[in-house]
Amino acid sequence: MQRSIVTVAARERGFSSSLVGRLPVFGAAYDAVAVTKPMQQTAAVRLNQSVRVSFCIGVLLALPSCHQRTRTEKSDRDATVQVMVPEHGAYTGAFIDFGEAEEDVTLEGIEDFEAMVGKHQAIIASSSYWGEQDFPTRSLKLIWQHHSLPLVFWSPWDRPYEQNKGPDRFSLTSIIAGTWDKYIDGWADAAKAFGKPMIVDFGNEMNGDWFPWSGIYYGGNQPANEEKTKWQGPETFKKAYRHVVDRVRARGANNIKWMFHTNNYSSPVDIWNFAPAYYPGPDYVDWLGLSVYGQQYREEAWADIPSLVDWPYKEMSGIDPNKPIMIAEWGTGEFPRGNKAEWIRQGLELFRTKYPRIKAAVYWHERWQNEEGYYSNLRVNSSVESLQAYRGGVANPYWLGELLLKPLPVR
Repeated sequence: MQRSIVTVAARERGFSSSLVGRLPVFGAAYDAVAVTKPMQQTAAVRLNQSVRVSFCIGVLLALPSCHQRTRTEKSDRDATVQVMVPEHGAYTGAFIDFGEAEEDVTLEGIEDFEAMVGKHQAIIASSSYWGEQDFPTRSLKLIWQHHSLPLVFWSPWDRPYEQNKGPDRFSLTSIIAGTWDKYIDGWADAAKAFGKPMIVDFGNEMNGDWFPWSGIYYGGNQPANEEKTKWQGPETFKKAYRHVVDRVRARGANNIKWMFHTNNYSSPVDIWNFAPAYYPGPDYVDWLGLSVYGQQYREEAWADIPSLVDWPYKEMSGIDPNKPIMIAEWGTGEFPRGNKAEWIRQGLELFRTKYPRIKAAVYWHERWQNEEGYYSNLRVNSSVESLQAYRGGVANPYWLGELLLKPLPVR
């Protein structure tokens, strides 16, 4: 996902004022949007606490996941299990604005989002940037205990996490050379100790030109073989990806499923930079992922779901005929030239009716301030209409809020 970088404080300062300005001060619509906690409570919000709590409790009681867990259910989840790919239906999930490093996961944030959209989230996404040099044990335990599957964007990226700057100390070449093997091994050991199912997405959107692991920074379209059928940029990425997966597997972290995740359209648009050139092979991939974003900036054109998904879905389906496809990131801003509510409604409908291999969709619920001062608001509650569209879409029983678990034999 390409976006401007601002400080966390700047992003938070801009939240409350514009949100309250767009919405009614009282009533269920206000309460539904207000469950995302503002940085400072206004008097109006404090006066409405009892209304908000009553509304949230009512919504939570309606959620399938919020019934009281039995001892059997708890023991089943404590056992060694595998998360199954749905044969019928698809998982719904979200990234919920977890801070600058995208790893500040809170139970309150997850529950507030679920109350707002009216559905438990089967998948919760967060990041593990290499610049943090840690493993997100606390976050992953919280997500799994909430009965959701962790999706981790494991990004070889260093602070201050700026895009369009080229490689940093976690370059693909340094990964291939073994410079970061100790960190990789330690991360793998912690993943094994966590022991629960998780999806790891290494180096997402490598076919773009904004992240430091993008192929354009590693020789790009320079030939990598005499036949000129392979190119240095994609080949370097594949070597790094395989190196990482091989080391993690060698440490016994078999609870990980791996995702190969591209942007829907490549940048630059050239055959050397298309998704198939980066594919590390079926032995290294469990899920195929796509980022599908509509208008994120005011200077961009508006695009509907078919124009954003038709060709990339066909391209991704051609890479491997058997792997499930996840819309690993999707969202759009609220801009005058487009209808965000209709865009969300169309996405949740077409993902399930037109693209049968899509087995999960993870909405990118975030808002940030751009350098020009205006905000890109991808959050589902950027307007009452957008929130209603999302709530209505995920209410379809095709969208699964509960994981399908299969017990594994005890070794």
